[in-house]
Parts: sequence; C-alpha cells; structure tokens
Amino acid sequence: MNLLPEGTTVWVPAILIFVGIVGIVVPVIPGLLVAVLGVLLWAWETGGATAWTFFGICLAIYLAGVATQFLVPGKRLRQQGVKTTTLLLAVLLGIVGFFVIPVVGFFVGFVLGIFLVEQGRSLDRAQAWDRTKHALKAIALSMGIELCAGLLIAVTWVIGVLAT
Repeated sequence: MNLLPEGTTVWVPAILIFVGIVGIVVPVIPGLLVAVLGVLLWAWETGGATAWTFFGICLAIYLAGVATQFLVPGKRLRQQGVKTTTLLLAVLLGIVGFFVIPVVGFFVGFVLGIFLVEQGRSLDRAQAWDRTKHALKAIALSMGIELCAGLLIAVTWVIGVLAT
C-alpha cells in the first residue's frame, strides 16, 4: 500500500527529515521523532530488506540519541545541585513566556524560571545564577546531542537511499 504519490518516495521523507532537524534547533516540534518518521515513511514506500535495515539503524540512532540527551546533561545537573523539579517548573514558566512574549518568550521564561526556583531554594542570588548557567549549558548539550543524532539519521538515510 503506497502512502505517497508516484515519484515522491524520496522527496517527502527528505522534507520530513529536514523539518525534523530544523525542529531540533527551533524546538517547536519533536524534531528527532519527525526525522525518524520520515525514514519510516521511506522504508514503508521503498520496501525490501535493505530499506528496513536502514530504518532499523536510524531507529537505533534515535533511541540512543534520546537516551543520551537525557542521561548526560541530567547527570551533570544533579552534580551541580539542580533538581528535576526546577527544570519542570522552568518549562512551565517557559510555556507561559511563549504566549506572553512571541518567539523568544519560551527561552526568557525558562531562564527566569530556573533562576527564580533556585533563588527561592537557596536564597543566594550568586548560587541561583550559577545553577541557572549550568542548566543552560546542560540544555545546550542536550540540543547538541539531539542535533548530532538527527544529522546521523539523515546521513544514514541518504546512504540507505543510495543503497536501494
């Protein structure tokens, strides 16, 4: 059963993969998931053992990327004393900020959320700011890990297209 119109077997998945990678940098959509869904669509349309093998490789990259992007920065944050609840509250403030200040509001709200929660916890402005900086570095590391996984998925898909 073909899901795509004739002649778009490569282009639609390529667009999904591209949109997924952009979604990693501009976190509005679950970028890595969209990229791997693009590869799934390609494997479904192409069929055959080679296409499904390359999808399996991309799925393994996706799972490793997701696990790594949460484990590595999370460990560093715990070492610095930043709690998971701090990040969850910061995300909530980021969502509020998204609606209050278009485009950059999420980031402003998120940083402000981390700082306010940490200052309330420790009552020390310098320590709160230090933990905020560590949280921002961890987020940048997480995005970098996700971007590397997304690019690796894209490269693996291109090799798969050339192999089929």
